[in-house]
Amino acid sequence: MKFQALFFLLLLTCMYLSVAQGSYGNCCLGYVTRLQSRAKRNIESYRMQETDGDCNLRAVVFMLKKRARQTRQTTVCANPNKKWVRDLVKFVDQKMTARS
Repeated sequence: MKFQALFFLLLLTCMYLSVAQGSYGNCCLGYVTRLQSRAKRNIESYRMQETDGDCNLRAVVFMLKKRARQTRQTTVCANPNKKWVRDLVKFVDQKMTARS
């Protein structure tokens, strides 16, 4: 009986820890300080990451064009409070409206 109670308690603890950890798969954990001009030309879109939910850092996440041998799209995280990031967001917005 004690073994079953101990096993049940261990199982509940493992389930709680797996739920409590959250998922940081799509979250930025840091910022880049600058981008090379070639990378700036390859930006396809961006999204805003807020500090709600699982993510602890407010960021602009730029999605770069996929290269031939890449299996997934490259993302770059930048500080939304920096002027060069705000300018780059405006540039991407203008590029997106020109395509439409």
